[in-house]
Amino acid sequence: MQKREQGKQGGASGGPGGPAAKRGRPFGSGGTSASSFSGVDIAAPSTLLGPSLQVHSSFADQNNKRIVLALQSGLKSELTWALNSLTLLSFKEKDEVRKDATPLAKIPGLLDALLQVIDDWRDIALPRELVQKPRIRLLGANSVVTGFGNEYNALNSNDAALNPGIGPGSSAAEAFVQKSTTKNRPSEWWLQEDALFNLDDEGRAEKQQCAVAASNIIRNFSFMPENEVIMAQHRHCLETVFQCIEDYVTEDEELVTNALETIVNLAPLLDLRIFSSSKPSFIKITEKRAVQAIMGMLGSSVRAWHCAAAELLGRLIINPDNEPFILPFGPQIYKRLVDLLSFPFLEAQAAAVGALYHLAEVNMDCRLKLASERWAIDRLLKVIKTPQSAPEICRKAALILESLVSEPQNRALLLPFENAFAEILFADGRYSDTFARILYELTSRPSNKVAAARGLWGM
Repeated sequence: MQKREQGKQGGASGGPGGPAAKRGRPFGSGGTSASSFSGVDIAAPSTLLGPSLQVHSSFADQNNKRIVLALQSGLKSELTWALNSLTLLSFKEKDEVRKDATPLAKIPGLLDALLQVIDDWRDIALPRELVQKPRIRLLGANSVVTGFGNEYNALNSNDAALNPGIGPGSSAAEAFVQKSTTKNRPSEWWLQEDALFNLDDEGRAEKQQCAVAASNIIRNFSFMPENEVIMAQHRHCLETVFQCIEDYVTEDEELVTNALETIVNLAPLLDLRIFSSSKPSFIKITEKRAVQAIMGMLGSSVRAWHCAAAELLGRLIINPDNEPFILPFGPQIYKRLVDLLSFPFLEAQAAAVGALYHLAEVNMDCRLKLASERWAIDRLLKVIKTPQSAPEICRKAALILESLVSEPQNRALLLPFENAFAEILFADGRYSDTFARILYELTSRPSNKVAAARGLWGM
């Protein structure tokens, strides 16, 4: 427990003493959705496009209100300018030390305006098979209103507009039927009609690109220490990103990746109880639903997603307040993490070992269930014996085994591996102290003489 408290103060899954390590872009994430917003001038040379352009540090101070208003306007040209500007302002090279970085999330209304861009896309991002078939509308010719695609603009708001079927050629019976049906509809029934305010396919694609660009900016925000506390306590922000990863099957891959990286960066400061707090809620995400969304990503076949989900669970469990929401999913978590240990990818093994390292420190029940998980001990030993494994991964795997052997109920499960422990003890001096303590726990305690004899001589 003392180790978990130190880890909570440090906020990192890599070690108890340092700050939380930020994630880079995972392998396998798409990079085409937000490319149209990376440059300022479309006609500029390709070498000048993208976040490599330098922006004066006073730009955000001089234009912060204009940027927020542009995002809230919903106009394509204004949105493009605002997203381009924020992408440049929020981007930071790995080796760049930007002392004059503006805490963009602290600009009044900016984070909410960016989330609204994503919400606007989420409102129309239904799978095509769930959308009603289009019907003919007589609400006026196609006219450009916001600049996204070809939109329909109502000519007037009288009864004829609300009931387009009632016209000179309509019969009195049809008019009576439509009047009787409209009385039973809810007050905002027109928002559910497919062709009244919906966009065409081109407009939908443009809205999707705006949402991806906004998610990329929010992801960049999460890398800035000045923004972490505000974003981790912003319920609308957390609800939006959790909803994006919850719908990973149908949602844009780049949008899901950006949302997942944002949560991983904010995880050391994230308290899942915020979803049941008195703060205003926009999407009604619960603690259980949030963990279920993470479990969906953990079970994904995309390497970048299940590695990030494992790292996320390892960072969330450091906070004891998150335990009641994560531990009910313990059996599924242990099974999947043990599966990740068998993957031939170092990032998968590192994420799984890091998560198991913190889960083994929670309580006795976690250690018992992990030790009883099939192949858990065997695969931890294989990680230690693999020459390509990083020393830090091997060290944590050895400490996991030491935590497991501290429970008397687990010694019977660990005794068959006594020879493997002794082999590592004499073969690798880096972990000799750890495996010496493991062997001492297995064989040297008075209450363990009978079990030790069974493990050594097969009694």
